[in-house]
Amino acid sequence: MLSFSGTLKVYVAIQPCDMRRSFDGLHNAVGTLLGEDPKCGALFAFTNKRRSLLKILYWDGSGIWVLAKRLEKGTFSWPKPSDVNQGKLRLSATALALLLDGIDMRDGCQRPWYEIK
Repeated sequence: MLSFSGTLKVYVAIQPCDMRRSFDGLHNAVGTLLGEDPKCGALFAFTNKRRSLLKILYWDGSGIWVLAKRLEKGTFSWPKPSDVNQGKLRLSATALALLLDGIDMRDGCQRPWYEIK
């Protein structure tokens, strides 16, 4: 179980990303695609075109974490920004937790494919 403080900055890349990227590729994507410093202490979330795979890049002060989640069925309810030209959307840590837990942020309900066992 992951938990993040409420003050944590979370940035979501709006455009799909090549999920073959790992540490160096995602580190570069944060700088070039999102225009942020990968070592600023924020979480950076990326997804694939099908929205079935999510990767998060996080600098904890001593090294870089890459977290990945692949859904066995269904898709992530990826947020839609009001300004697509920006390329990123800032979320609260609570909104990230909802996204990871299968909550559709548009409707505020659990996606039908998500089942807690």
